[in-house]
Amino acid sequence: MYVCICNAIKESELRHAARRISGDAEEVYAAMGCQVNCGQCLMDAEAMLFEERELAIQPAVAA
Repeated sequence: MYVCICNAIKESELRHAARRISGDAEEVYAAMGCQVNCGQCLMDAEAMLFEERELAIQPAVAA
């Protein structure tokens, strides 16, 4: 699924970038060689970055 249509950024790409790049969505976009255009994706992008980073710091649950 595309998160940002203007820059053709897919959800999987954004989530991968969240684990490598710190900062808000605009900073992550810049590190990916993009810039925010219309801005309609920013709220969803921020939520995905937050969610992915939270998952990365949670300890694994033993089954």
